[in-house]
Amino acid sequence: MRFFLFLFVSGFLLFLACKPPQKKAQKAIIQGVKGNVVALKGNQMPRIGAPPSEPMPYPTTLFFYEPTNVSRTQQWNPGPIFTNIYTKLILTTNTDSTGAFTVQLPVGSYSVFVQVGQHFYANSFDMQNNINVITIEKGKLAELNIVVNNEASN
Repeated sequence: MRFFLFLFVSGFLLFLACKPPQKKAQKAIIQGVKGNVVALKGNQMPRIGAPPSEPMPYPTTLFFYEPTNVSRTQQWNPGPIFTNIYTKLILTTNTDSTGAFTVQLPVGSYSVFVQVGQHFYANSFDMQNNINVITIEKGKLAELNIVVNNEASN
């Protein structure tokens, strides 16, 4: 009797071990932001006989902060690179290998930064010097495409 019970339990465990894992159904994101991060590098001046540079996918981490004014950051020289941000971090997310991302966010406004090396990158400012602000509306998916061009030249 024990032998048959042992065979039954062993067979059942073997069946479970061979069963392919079930994928969890991902809930569709209907409120938040989606987009792509790409990089432009090198000479961007038009050249005779040479095609323009194509943006390359930029896999990275995105940081969503409460709306951030330049005065609440520490910049690396006057430019788009920031070493410290002194506002509240709301969320981080990673892009995929093509630089694409989709993230669910509550209604509100956020400053979005991209990780470049060990620093933060943002090159968009409004009239009050708020950095790369995006507004999320109820039930809407905002689109945000970011071009990292700190290594591009003219």
